Amino acid sequence: MEDRPISSLYDLIAEAHANIQRDFSYIDPVVGVITKMRTIGIQADAVTIDCLKTGKRILLVCHDEQPEVINYQFCLRNEDPAYEFETIPLKNITTKQLYDWMAINFSKQQ
Repeated sequence: MEDRPISSLYDLIAEAHANIQRDFSYIDPVVGVITKMRTIGIQADAVTIDCLKTGKRILLVCHDEQPEVINYQFCLRNEDPAYEFETIPLKNITTKQLYDWMAINFSKQQ
Protein backbone atom coordinates (compact mmCIF):
# COMPACT_ATOMS: atom_id res chain seq x y z
CA MET A 1 0.00 0.00 0.00
CA GLU A 2 2.81 2.44 0.75
CA ASP A 3 4.06 2.28 -2.83
CA ARG A 4 0.74 3.51 -4.23
CA PRO A 5 0.65 7.15 -5.35
CA ILE A 6 -2.14 8.10 -2.97
CA SER A 7 0.06 7.15 0.00
CA SER A 8 1.99 10.39 -0.57
CA LEU A 9 -1.10 12.20 0.73
CA TYR A 10 -1.21 10.48 4.12
CA ASP A 11 1.25 12.76 5.91
CA LEU A 12 -0.28 15.88 4.34
CA ILE A 13 -3.75 14.82 5.46
CA ALA A 14 -2.52 14.01 8.98
CA GLU A 15 -0.93 17.45 9.33
CA ALA A 16 -3.96 19.27 7.90
CA HIS A 17 -6.22 17.23 10.20
CA ALA A 18 -4.19 18.19 13.28
CA ASN A 19 -4.23 21.86 12.26
CA ILE A 20 -8.01 21.82 11.72
CA GLN A 21 -8.55 20.26 15.15
CA ARG A 22 -6.34 22.95 16.68
CA ASP A 23 -8.04 25.87 14.92
CA PHE A 24 -11.65 24.65 14.84
CA SER A 25 -12.55 22.82 18.03
CA TYR A 26 -16.01 21.93 16.71
CA ILE A 27 -14.67 20.25 13.54
CA ASP A 28 -13.31 16.77 14.12
CA PRO A 29 -12.74 15.21 10.71
CA VAL A 30 -12.70 11.46 10.30
CA VAL A 31 -10.29 10.15 7.67
CA GLY A 32 -10.81 6.87 5.86
CA VAL A 33 -8.42 5.14 3.45
CA ILE A 34 -9.93 2.77 0.89
CA THR A 35 -7.41 0.55 -0.90
CA LYS A 36 -9.42 -2.60 -1.67
CA MET A 37 -11.64 -1.30 -4.48
CA ARG A 38 -9.71 -3.47 -6.95
CA THR A 39 -11.45 -6.53 -5.45
CA ILE A 40 -14.71 -5.22 -6.96
CA GLY A 41 -13.15 -4.16 -10.26
CA ILE A 42 -12.36 -0.50 -9.58
CA GLN A 43 -8.70 0.17 -10.27
CA ALA A 44 -8.26 3.01 -7.78
CA ASP A 45 -7.57 4.03 -4.21
CA ALA A 46 -9.57 6.60 -2.28
CA VAL A 47 -9.46 8.74 0.82
CA THR A 48 -12.54 10.14 2.50
CA ILE A 49 -12.41 13.06 4.90
CA ASP A 50 -15.72 13.32 6.72
CA CYS A 51 -17.22 15.86 9.06
CA LEU A 52 -19.75 14.08 11.25
CA LYS A 53 -21.23 17.36 12.52
CA THR A 54 -22.16 18.73 9.08
CA GLY A 55 -22.48 15.43 7.22
CA LYS A 56 -20.08 16.70 4.56
CA ARG A 57 -17.32 14.72 2.86
CA ILE A 58 -14.24 15.38 0.80
CA LEU A 59 -13.59 12.44 -1.51
CA LEU A 60 -10.15 11.98 -3.10
CA VAL A 61 -9.62 9.25 -5.71
CA CYS A 62 -6.44 8.15 -7.46
CA HIS A 63 -7.01 5.88 -10.46
CA ASP A 64 -4.29 3.42 -11.50
CA GLU A 65 -4.32 4.68 -15.09
CA GLN A 66 -3.64 8.28 -13.96
CA PRO A 67 -1.52 7.96 -10.81
CA GLU A 68 -0.27 11.54 -11.03
CA VAL A 69 -3.81 13.00 -10.82
CA ILE A 70 -6.22 13.18 -7.92
CA ASN A 71 -9.93 13.38 -8.65
CA TYR A 72 -11.80 15.10 -5.84
CA GLN A 73 -15.31 16.02 -4.92
CA PHE A 74 -17.05 17.83 -2.09
CA CYS A 75 -20.12 15.79 -1.30
CA LEU A 76 -22.30 14.51 1.52
CA ARG A 77 -21.59 11.41 3.58
CA ASN A 78 -25.10 10.00 3.25
CA GLU A 79 -25.33 10.35 -0.55
CA ASP A 80 -23.57 8.64 -3.41
CA PRO A 81 -20.97 10.85 -5.04
CA ALA A 82 -21.85 12.59 -8.30
CA TYR A 83 -20.21 11.41 -11.51
CA GLU A 84 -18.38 14.71 -12.02
CA PHE A 85 -15.07 15.20 -10.22
CA GLU A 86 -12.59 18.05 -10.21
CA THR A 87 -8.97 17.14 -10.86
CA ILE A 88 -5.69 18.36 -9.44
CA PRO A 89 -2.16 17.10 -10.04
CA LEU A 90 -1.05 15.00 -7.08
CA LYS A 91 2.16 17.03 -6.81
CA ASN A 92 0.09 20.23 -6.32
CA ILE A 93 -1.76 19.04 -3.24
CA THR A 94 -0.37 20.60 -0.08
CA THR A 95 -1.20 20.56 3.60
CA LYS A 96 -2.54 24.10 3.19
CA GLN A 97 -4.80 23.03 0.31
CA LEU A 98 -6.26 20.18 2.36
CA TYR A 99 -6.61 22.45 5.40
CA ASP A 100 -8.43 25.08 3.34
CA TRP A 101 -10.78 22.49 1.84
CA MET A 102 -11.67 21.23 5.32
CA ALA A 103 -12.01 24.70 6.83
CA ILE A 104 -14.20 26.04 4.03
CA ASN A 105 -16.39 22.97 3.58
CA PHE A 106 -16.74 21.78 7.14
CA SER A 107 -17.12 25.11 8.95
CA LYS A 108 -20.45 25.91 7.28
CA GLN A 109 -23.66 23.92 7.61
CA GLN A 110 -24.86 24.10 3.98
